Amino acid sequence: MYIAIAGNIGCGKTTLTNMLAKRYGWEPHFEPVENNPYLSDYYADMKRWAFNIQVFFLSKRYKDVLEIAASDRSIVLDRTIFEDAYIFASNLHDMGMIDDRDYANYLSLFETMISTVRLPDLLIYIRSSISTLVSQIQKRGRDYEQSMRMDFLQGLHEKYENWIKDYKGKYIIVDGDTLKFEQNPEDFQKITDQIDARLYGLFPDV
Repeated sequence: MYIAIAGNIGCGKTTLTNMLAKRYGWEPHFEPVENNPYLSDYYADMKRWAFNIQVFFLSKRYKDVLEIAASDRSIVLDRTIFEDAYIFASNLHDMGMIDDRDYANYLSLFETMISTVRLPDLLIYIRSSISTLVSQIQKRGRDYEQSMRMDFLQGLHEKYENWIKDYKGKYIIVDGDTLKFEQNPEDFQKITDQIDARLYGLFPDV
């Protein structure tokens, strides 16, 4: 089984990935943040490093896809390869941070990769307002994120909302503004109840 957590920067994907891995015994796969050689440079000069960082993430995410396909274990993934292209690269292109030539090159590479990629058995989208995201980004205190542009974050939010409306697979939406799943066991239970219903319920597709 392949479960994926989707959502904007600071919404709590890594936290929820850890919690679900522990709850269900799933194997967690995390976004490459700590060992990313581009992050600090990217947030300091997005236009210079946007294409580089997107290719880096695409490469790492495709490696996850291959590992998932070869694994006989249930896996929960922190962010999907689809978000890299449809949300992050697209947003950077719209902002003028990736030019048309590089973006076309990126999309050609992405389309080749996803020809063999299947959708998750369940996508969990954490929907959070910009104010919640900013608060959580400040709280976790990563130095390189403190210079993040508000229009960048807003653009990602809008693309996530458009993407989830047209998403073709099975998914649930977690309200990241009201469900404090890290602090409140009852809120976490609400999420696992939804997961159980969609994966194991009598009417999982309803």
